[in-house]
Parts: sequence; structure tokens; C-alpha cells
Amino acid sequence: MDLSYSDRYRALQAEVRAFIATHRDRSPSAVGVRRKPDAAILAWQQLLVEKGYAARTIPTRYGGYGGEPDVMEAAIIAEEFSKAGVAAGIASQGISMLVPTLLEVGTEAQRERWIRPTIRGEVIWCQGYSEPGAGSDLANVQTRAVLDGDHFVVNGQKIWTSSAHYADWMFLLCRTEPEKPKHHGLSYLLLSMKTPGIEVRPLKTMTGKSTFNEVFFTDVRVPADQIVMGRGDGWTVANITLKYERMMLGDANKFMHRVHRIRELMEGTTIDGERLIDKPEWRDRLVRLQGEVMASKYHQMRLLTQQAQGVDPGLGRMIVKLYGTEMGYRLSALAVDVYGAAGLVFDPHDDMTGGADDAATSWHVDHMYDLGLIIGGGSSQIQKNIISERGLGMPREPKPAAR
Repeated sequence: MDLSYSDRYRALQAEVRAFIATHRDRSPSAVGVRRKPDAAILAWQQLLVEKGYAARTIPTRYGGYGGEPDVMEAAIIAEEFSKAGVAAGIASQGISMLVPTLLEVGTEAQRERWIRPTIRGEVIWCQGYSEPGAGSDLANVQTRAVLDGDHFVVNGQKIWTSSAHYADWMFLLCRTEPEKPKHHGLSYLLLSMKTPGIEVRPLKTMTGKSTFNEVFFTDVRVPADQIVMGRGDGWTVANITLKYERMMLGDANKFMHRVHRIRELMEGTTIDGERLIDKPEWRDRLVRLQGEVMASKYHQMRLLTQQAQGVDPGLGRMIVKLYGTEMGYRLSALAVDVYGAAGLVFDPHDDMTGGADDAATSWHVDHMYDLGLIIGGGSSQIQKNIISERGLGMPREPKPAAR
């Protein structure tokens, strides 16, 4: 078995390394999904898109680089950015979830209108799915949209809406056909968060920060042409988006970046004059996690290959979110443990800008945020039901008898 790169891939690797060496000073310290991109992040994202290191396979007519899907190219780019500790671009709900959804089932007008500003970070999206009575049972959504002339009028409530306090637009799952069975009465709308009648109330997490919100809709008017697919097709579109959300939440590239950071942390941390990386019990813990991340990375490459071939990976895609979010939590737990006594202290009022002084606080936030992701996007228990019932064909979970 020859695992070496061909000349073409070695040339790409050299090109990426040269780019990083030249431009790494322009890379923001963090481009996560928990804050609105500033000017530096937007400039960096635009540079990455122009060079083809972000939005590489998005067609040029929609503002992307226009490259052909190539799993090895994607892997080389991700690995080089990860090893260098350089931001690989914005991974947001709009870029990672809505854009591929529009490419799959959106109209040409919708693609031309929204993909370009979204992949450049100029338009930020939030996801209007969960409600107080519709979380794990997403098809029970009760937010209503009634057609009035050439507009839908939306009334209802969403909750746990990440980024809604600074998002520009929302992709919204709502009920437009109340007379139909719950899975068949939903529609998927795109609406501006500046539309009159929208109220956003931030919800504080255990980190002390407000990263998600509850959102209320009172007679919110949405142009009828901002529906994706058609009336009653919302469940189909929502599941396409969820497919990409699970891939984003279980992205092995971000976990490999964490492995590199933790290794550097262990190399620089000593106990009684001995580096933590040289202590067998600590090194073993890191190596075990590194092996799991590598397995996840190669599984992700397999899924991308199947996607490019038009093959439905089925069970292979279903396990990504479950495996990835639980692994992310264990990675951040290791980092917090490496800090020792400093890992016991957390001040939610710290700046958390990513500098050396607040590195421990950054890992604390990741650790608590990762715990939430085991629930968010479908809890691990729900994911196991999906895997067993839809992937393995096992009997459905028994439901309580109606009284």
C-alpha cells in the first residue's frame, strides 16, 4: 500500500505551506461560531475564498472558488492549516448548513442571492428549529405561517436559537399546512432578522455568556418567494440541513486542531520538572484520543468520497454527530485536566479573546460548550435511536400507551 502523495498533491501541500508562511500574521486568533465576525475575520475569509482554501468547490457564479470535489485536496488543506494553528475560515450555520442545502434544493435565484455573501461571512444566519414543545420531536413544530397575498405571516416562538442576537437572517421551520399530518405540514422559510415583529431574548449559559436565545414572532411578514422547495416540503429540507449540521458538529478537522493544541500544551507543562507529555498515563490518554480523531478523519474522507460519487452513506453519516460531539467533550476535558489547579478556576467575566493569559478560560468555555453540543442538534440518546432504527433497522422505541 502506497500512502505517499502524488506530485500534484505534494505541489498543493507546498503551495498551502507557502501561503501560511506568508499570510499567517493576518489570521485571526479565532473565527468560531459564537460571535459576529469582525473586519479582520471577514478579510481573512475573503482571502481564503479567493485562494480556494475556503468554499473551494462552490461554483464561481455563486462567489466560490469553483474547484472540483477532491477529498485529498480537502484533507491536505485542512491538515496544513490545523498543524500551523492558523484559522481555516468561518464554520457557521450559514456556510456549513444553509449553503449546501441551497446547492442541493434551492432555486437558482436563491443561490445567486444568498450564497456569495454567506460564504464571505457578510451575511450571518441562525437556525429557527427548536421550540419549547418541539425539540427532540422536531416535527411537532407549532410556529405558524399563513399565506396572505404574496407574503407568509409568521406567529410563534423558537428557543435555543444560536447566534440570533447578531444574525442577519434565519432559516425557519414552520407549519403552513395545519390540516396535514405533522411531518407533511411544514415549510422552510428564509427571513430577515430585521423584519418587524421579531423579538430576540438572549439566554445565558453556564459559561456566563449568552450564545443562544429565544425568538418570538408576531405577525412577521415574509415574502412568499423566500420558501425553499414548496409548501409542505419543510421536513424534507430540514433533514437535508440536519445532514450537514451533523457533519459540522462532528468535523474531524477541528478536533485534529485541538489535538495539536493539547500536545503543545502538554509539551509545555511540567510536574516536578518532567513534561506532562513524557508521563505515560498522560501521553496514553492523548494518543488514544488522537487515534479516535484520526479514525474520524478517515471516516469523514470516506463520506466525502461517497457524496462525490452520489452514493448515500446511510449509517456512515448517522454516526458522525454522536461520535464527534462526545469526542470533542473528552478532548476539552483533557485540556482542562492538563491545567491542573488552574483548571478548577473559571471567571465568566474574562475577556476570552484567545490570548495566552486567558488560554485556560478558553478551554473552560469549550469544555462547557461541548457538553451542550452532546444535547444540541439532537441529543446522544436521540442519535442512538436514529442509528438503531433508521440505520440498523431495529424496532422502533416503544411509545407510552394512550390513556
